[in-house]
Amino acid sequence: MNLNLTPFQEPRGVMRVLQLIFAICAFTTTANFSVDYQTDCSDLPKPTTWNIDYPFKFYENVCQRASNNESLAITADVSTDAQFFVATGVLAMLYGGFIIFVYAFLDELYKSKNEIPLADFMLTTIFAVLWLSSSAAWANSTSALKNVLDPQYAIEMCKHCRASNSGFNGLHSSLLLGFLNFFLWASDLWFVYKETYWFQTRQGPSQTPIS
Repeated sequence: MNLNLTPFQEPRGVMRVLQLIFAICAFTTTANFSVDYQTDCSDLPKPTTWNIDYPFKFYENVCQRASNNESLAITADVSTDAQFFVATGVLAMLYGGFIIFVYAFLDELYKSKNEIPLADFMLTTIFAVLWLSSSAAWANSTSALKNVLDPQYAIEMCKHCRASNSGFNGLHSSLLLGFLNFFLWASDLWFVYKETYWFQTRQGPSQTPIS
């Protein structure tokens, strides 16, 4: 096998490198994100902090007032959507690394076998759909998570409690990366399609005009 960098001078090769990089960024940003939730209840001697992290499935009784039976609990389970998003990123990374290897070392085989570009096109389509669906689901779950950890929610549920959180910038970044990955995989469909025999058959043999 000889290293061939010619495919990476074409859009299909460049897109694969970008897909690999941004897939890694998307799932690591999500899996490594955590938010600190702090409550200050008048029945407790000092504020208490809880750390909420991936996969974002939790139930915490953050304040209990024995004097008037008031309590504040925060609970959410968005683990399914979080794991779906992360799994999409991991699988996209693995496939991206694999197809980069094929382009770099097996490009002649890739172009000589009709089945390989066709399989590449099909899998690219599947990953575009996965990125769209997982990003949409994760956006919905992120909204639910932010609502539960909203300090205003604590005030509404327990008037003697005060709460704060450390922010959700990491989640916002993961959502942007998710939809960016969808754009990268969807826009790559045209470049991969041009390698299939479907496109090449439609083009037909070149015609030389008769003078």
